[in-house]
Amino acid sequence: MCGITGILTQNGTTANEEICRRMTRVLSHRGPDGEGVLSLGPAALGHRRLAILDLTVTGRQPMASADGRVVVTYNGEVYNFREIRAVLEEKGYVFRGSSDTEVVVNALHFWGTKAIEKFNGMFAFAAWFKDESKLILARDRYGIKPLYYMQTEDSFLFASEIKSLQQHPGFRFQVSKDALIEYFSFQNILSDLTLFERVKLLPAGHFLEVQPGTSEINEYCYWDFAFRPVSMDAIEAEDELQGLFEKAVARQLVSDVEVGAYLSGGMDSGGITCVASRQFKNLKSFTAGFDLSSASGMEINFDERGRSEYLSNLYKTEHYEVVLKAGDMERVMPALTTHLEDLRVGQSYPNYYISRLAGRFVKVCLSGAGGDELFAGYPWRYYHNSRNGYNNGFADSYFRYWQRLVPDDLREIFFTPAVRKMIDFERPANVFRALLTNGQANVSDRSPQTYINNSLYFESKTFLHGLLLVEDKLSMAHGLETRLPFLDNDLVDFAMKVPVELKLRDWQNMVHINENDLTGKKQVKSLSTDGKLLLRKMLQKYVPADYCNGHKQGFSAPDASWFKGESLNYIRKLLYNKEARIYEFIDFDVAHRLMEEHMKGQKNNRLLIWSLLSFEWWLRIFGN
Repeated sequence: MCGITGILTQNGTTANEEICRRMTRVLSHRGPDGEGVLSLGPAALGHRRLAILDLTVTGRQPMASADGRVVVTYNGEVYNFREIRAVLEEKGYVFRGSSDTEVVVNALHFWGTKAIEKFNGMFAFAAWFKDESKLILARDRYGIKPLYYMQTEDSFLFASEIKSLQQHPGFRFQVSKDALIEYFSFQNILSDLTLFERVKLLPAGHFLEVQPGTSEINEYCYWDFAFRPVSMDAIEAEDELQGLFEKAVARQLVSDVEVGAYLSGGMDSGGITCVASRQFKNLKSFTAGFDLSSASGMEINFDERGRSEYLSNLYKTEHYEVVLKAGDMERVMPALTTHLEDLRVGQSYPNYYISRLAGRFVKVCLSGAGGDELFAGYPWRYYHNSRNGYNNGFADSYFRYWQRLVPDDLREIFFTPAVRKMIDFERPANVFRALLTNGQANVSDRSPQTYINNSLYFESKTFLHGLLLVEDKLSMAHGLETRLPFLDNDLVDFAMKVPVELKLRDWQNMVHINENDLTGKKQVKSLSTDGKLLLRKMLQKYVPADYCNGHKQGFSAPDASWFKGESLNYIRKLLYNKEARIYEFIDFDVAHRLMEEHMKGQKNNRLLIWSLLSFEWWLRIFGN
């Protein structure tokens, strides 16, 4: 796991190695174990190393093939590298070391871009093909590892993080209005834009090609989610899932450094920790809890330390905890925002603290992310419409549901008059529909099963992707590699074939539920025991049955309570101040009205308040 960056000049000149070195150095937190910069004429590649596999000099990057025809700077892990290496050795390739990077280099040398489809893992890399004089950028199937790029007047730039691009003299800060309207519609950015004008994010499952002397970028999709169920026997499906799950965990345990595991009170992380602990005696495990002395409502159950401690005792792990209070959010916002760079999804500061904890003890940590999106872990989202609502059309009804921040009737007046003139208010709906119709979701079939599979497709492409970006940035902030067994290629391929009736219990009885509705707590709770049926059944082989059959609970702090209580003065200081930076873009009176709704208990606007806080800090840190 590392940080990568580089330059390709588009006017035929030699790339500036010193600028590339500056771009590389700013990524030192991603790779504290070494630095490499290589000049290749019009291209310059940079690398910061976090040594996980092959800790010797033979694992250093950028790395070239034996004949120098292919040079790679690579971030990630290809878990099936040994199988690919065996094939390449049969073809006559000789390996100097034991890293997966060398396998990636030689695979690209032999198969070209077709090699990307063979990789089972998480990765983002750049490869310079000397003979063809072209640069390839590629990103893994699911977008676990980020890769940003932009064009200046004379260069094409890329990097694992935007702060690296900022080191180039051609970088100019400007807020992308198109990304801004996406973010305040979805609390996410669904397109390839970022909040930084001209900076784009290479989509998951894509690679691109660019050559010196031209500004043309050719982008290709090599993989996409496809939830297309087949008929399955429940018992046989459970057995197959168990085998794939154990293989996935085993694959991701390969490492030349110590591996740990996140251990919440849930079944997903519990199952992973159980399997991993069988291989590693005294496996280190980590959890974050919350001080709930001022919490209320559903949030009084947000602290899962007792459950994680029970599982730790069961699996005999060496367990560590961090307990978060309201003031911890206030303390961490500058550092958190600096590392996130490109704002995505909901509150994420607990992830920062637990990554910091784990990073003090291990370099690699296993996570249970991905199981919810693949096996239907959020039933209230799929059941949010009545049948009549669904019959109005999947894309339109789901679009309305995923407008998480600003209500429809306030969207156009939410921004200042000057900014309104620069915003395309039709963009969020158009981006949403394009994502579905250009992908593999079937929006014309109005059966409940198809509706749910379309929902899973959308969430895997967008919501999961946002979570993965956050996880990468906050773990790598502490030199920590997070691995995700549920996003093993073989396991994902199987999950997409599992029929709805093996994932959800009440899929034929869709009801309207708003997960942020303060009056709908009982409905949400009743549905939180539905979903992931096949996964719940299989994981009972590793996790106590009451854990597998309990209520679904996300990893969230009690912010709805804290924003009205202990954090109230902090919010008022930052956001009730008309001089705040956000009011260059957002109408103060509208923002104030929405915040007051939350403070008075009229509506749960915690997501919007978090996004306003995040945007304020983002502007302070990056806005010059």
